[in-house]
Amino acid sequence: MRKLIAITFSFLILAVFMGCGPTNHNEKDAENKLTPTSGDKFYGGVFRVNESEYIKNLYPLSIIDIYSYRIASQIYEGLFKFDQKTLQVVPSLVDSYAKSDDQLVYTFKLKDNVYFHDDKCFENGKGRKLSAQDVVYNFNLICTYNRNNQYAHLFTDIVKGAVEYYDATKENLSFVRTPEGLEGVAGFKVIDALTLEITLLKPNSMFLYNLARPGSFIFPREAVESYGEDMRTKCVGTGPFQIASVDEDISINLSKNENYHGVDEFGNKLPFLKAISVSFIKDKKIEFLEFKKGELDMMYRIPTEDIIDVLTESDETNENFKYHLQRIPEMSTQFLAMNNQGKVFQDINIRKAFSFAIDRQRILEYILNGEGYMEGYHGITPPVFKNYDIEQITGYKMNIDSAKYYLAKAGYPDGKGFPKVTLDLNTEGEQYSNVALEVKKQLKDKLNVNVELKISPFAQIAEKSIMGRYDFLRLAWIADYPSPENYLWAYYGKTLPENPEEKSWPNLIRYSNPKFDVEYEKALASIDQNQAMVHFMNAEKILMADAPFIVLWYDEGYRLIQRHVEDFPNNPMQYRDFSTVYFDKTH
Repeated sequence: MRKLIAITFSFLILAVFMGCGPTNHNEKDAENKLTPTSGDKFYGGVFRVNESEYIKNLYPLSIIDIYSYRIASQIYEGLFKFDQKTLQVVPSLVDSYAKSDDQLVYTFKLKDNVYFHDDKCFENGKGRKLSAQDVVYNFNLICTYNRNNQYAHLFTDIVKGAVEYYDATKENLSFVRTPEGLEGVAGFKVIDALTLEITLLKPNSMFLYNLARPGSFIFPREAVESYGEDMRTKCVGTGPFQIASVDEDISINLSKNENYHGVDEFGNKLPFLKAISVSFIKDKKIEFLEFKKGELDMMYRIPTEDIIDVLTESDETNENFKYHLQRIPEMSTQFLAMNNQGKVFQDINIRKAFSFAIDRQRILEYILNGEGYMEGYHGITPPVFKNYDIEQITGYKMNIDSAKYYLAKAGYPDGKGFPKVTLDLNTEGEQYSNVALEVKKQLKDKLNVNVELKISPFAQIAEKSIMGRYDFLRLAWIADYPSPENYLWAYYGKTLPENPEEKSWPNLIRYSNPKFDVEYEKALASIDQNQAMVHFMNAEKILMADAPFIVLWYDEGYRLIQRHVEDFPNNPMQYRDFSTVYFDKTH
């Protein structure tokens, strides 16, 4: 993930939404009609946003990409979520919680006013009240073996009895079909209708973060029984928005959840927006034109060639500025993954040769036109976390002599006899393809190595990465929670499947080093956050010494929003909470 956010609804006005046919002026005026409320805020309006790749899966236990996450997080909620301004973990479905002195037993009291979305999976189509039993049902499901479950690691080896339960369900799949016949994970206990208790095996510094991640989003048993694998797009949660319509590869439309439990500091019932319309235009130039015409309320990532113009048109020192530019270093790292168990890149010498051959400065300055925070000279973790100085991590800078030395050591002097490798990538505008072309050129010029480029939709890239069916892969890791651990958990060796033909998530590069695992486990067991950071740093140093991937650059996010958009702060994680966003067209 990771990364990895989302948006969903259910309403009737199809013509209102982008991608659903032409809209006349009267309809558009109606949809954008705003009603004032307390705190000088306004109800109403349809927020239009574009994603350059279509979603893969909105079922919480299957979310592995940022496009799905950005939509799903508007539909579903966990016990906790992130504050959009500070990225601190804050209560969401939880009213209060406490933990024992030994840090092992957590007691959670749920809010008394949370209801699932109205949906036909319920009797009479009316969403029922959330209970502690729903949470325990979901958490047991996380600990259940299933090919669509990518989040068992949230609780296995952390919660009492989770591993035993997971292993039992793996041996007997009938457990999945008859969950009421099981006592469930020993560490999950319902105390009363609104109270549950979770017992850990040992203290875990990341536990509350885990409860805010997409795998911990809560949904009702009725939805699972009614929709099964169709929960990919048939979503029933408790969030501020719900699915209204889905047009595969074209648009997803979300409508306001009229029964949402949230209120703002003025007592206004949330959300303010009437709906969210998500389009999937793949060409960033077309998306930019739509934004400039006012057909989109936000644009994330700008065509490289337009950056200079954007800086001028968004200059707020000029009273005629057109839109707001939100610019911030991100919790996002762009890198090239190498299959560490593949026939080519299982050799550390080849991985090091490729790592030393890449001119990251040229890529950032000339190919990206400076649209990035800094070159990837250190580890996989970007330079955005306090008390975590990535400059202590030795990565790789271009060194042609070293690159040639390691390639010769691998048995390919001057690239002679080196097999052709394929670099798989998805498109997000022309940025990634331009970078891939430059990488191909550099490897040919410096190592006499041939790289074939293959561009595919993101869904295919995701499937290849999980199954290990690739040599070389362009990826970005975008945090779904604010901690260096979010970058390092993907390389924990104990998440690797015993059978190399099985899916591997999150360890997509199939990396394993017991020394790394030891430091990573020490970090998780640390009660003191500063001590945890020391062990994470030690683990990342071990990781980078093995050159398991090529870090290219650390991102800086360019996000444009129209002048009428309010209460939509940017953050390094690109975590988006539309529940408090509103339109103010009085200026």
